Amino acid sequence: MGRRRRRKPLPTEPVEAEIESLTQDGKGVTHIEGKATFVYGSLPGERVRFLYTRRQRKYDEGRVVEVMQPSSQRVEPRCSQFGICGGCSLQHQKPEAQVASKQQAMLDALKHIGKVAPDEILAPLLGESVWGYRRKARLGVRYVPKKGGTLVGFRERGSSFVADIDECHILHPRVGELLPQLSALIDQLSIRDQIPQIEMAMGDEECILIFRMLSAPSDDDLMKLAIFGPQHRIAVYLQEGGPETIRPLDFEPTTLSYGLSDFDLQLDFLPNDFTQVNTDINRQMIKRAIALLGLQAEDRVLDLFCGLGNFTLPLARSAGHVTGVEGDSGLVTRARENALRNGIDNVTFFTANLYGELDNEPWLMQQFNKVLLDPPRSGAVEILEHLPKLGAERIVYVSCYPGTLARDAGILVHDLGYRLMSAGVMDMFPHTAHVESIALFEKG
Repeated sequence: MGRRRRRKPLPTEPVEAEIESLTQDGKGVTHIEGKATFVYGSLPGERVRFLYTRRQRKYDEGRVVEVMQPSSQRVEPRCSQFGICGGCSLQHQKPEAQVASKQQAMLDALKHIGKVAPDEILAPLLGESVWGYRRKARLGVRYVPKKGGTLVGFRERGSSFVADIDECHILHPRVGELLPQLSALIDQLSIRDQIPQIEMAMGDEECILIFRMLSAPSDDDLMKLAIFGPQHRIAVYLQEGGPETIRPLDFEPTTLSYGLSDFDLQLDFLPNDFTQVNTDINRQMIKRAIALLGLQAEDRVLDLFCGLGNFTLPLARSAGHVTGVEGDSGLVTRARENALRNGIDNVTFFTANLYGELDNEPWLMQQFNKVLLDPPRSGAVEILEHLPKLGAERIVYVSCYPGTLARDAGILVHDLGYRLMSAGVMDMFPHTAHVESIALFEKG
């Protein structure tokens, strides 16, 4: 048995480099002696000094210690813990430059992975503000005596430790400005070292915080939590096991909802349901998707990965009939309830695993001239072959990862006879490297 090769120690002296480009996860790219090196905290066109943090056979990684020649895109980060906290990766870059980089990342992925290019590049969708936009998040919690108590916030970049922050500028202020009070609250609990996370879920008005608990709280703990909630306009929920154990502290459920005023809709959801984190961009995204589909009264639309009806119900305001398909039966229940509550009767919902065997699904026996796809990060490759058979003439694809969008675009164009008419990004997650995009395909 051969010996494992011992890794060389990392160089301790900073290295000088010119940054050539930006990766999809927001790291600067340079080459040292021909080897790709990804440098956190750098921007294209900069000359920096960096320290190695990791060395691999095919690439290395580092972090900036000095910016010798800054980019015109560089700005001072708002957060004092930027570079340590893992919640953001691009606060040092101007917001408009962030969006341009994401647009280029999408186009590069389409070109190099899918071997396609859109006929038209859509104008990016931008929110009213790049701060305080997150209405859903999972925050780490850790009792650290050496830090003087409990830390609440996002975890440190590349670490399980919780970042030591007093305020988060990307969370909605109802929670982003509440971190010190949450830390103080947990410090007072008997199970302060048994709370690993707090999950935030917020609608247009109401805000819920779910406290994950590894041990049962005492009566005194429950009293402190019960006082804290109303003081800060927060509904406190507890989770002592799996997702099925989530419950309101006072046993009175809080209704979370968001409105889509352009479609006269109000959608209710549960705190652990999937919803978009940025409601402003979500509303713009729905309007763009409907405009791209060019809905007519006679259209039959298939909405795949439909969730709780975020696209389905607005689509139903213009189309003849919409069928929504989703793998999560709980979300399908919420979708049906939302349709009933909003007086929509031209929709049908099905529960189906869109990554599994689908040949006997009743909705696959129907015809749809238009399709909306909103898959998770893994994409929609398993369903694509069915779309031409269904009669899909126009497809709108909403993507949260350019790599799988590009892969699926290549299949739609090169194998299934569609044309990529347009594509563009949506700034759903400012100050992060997350790329949300939307694309239109038409049958050639």
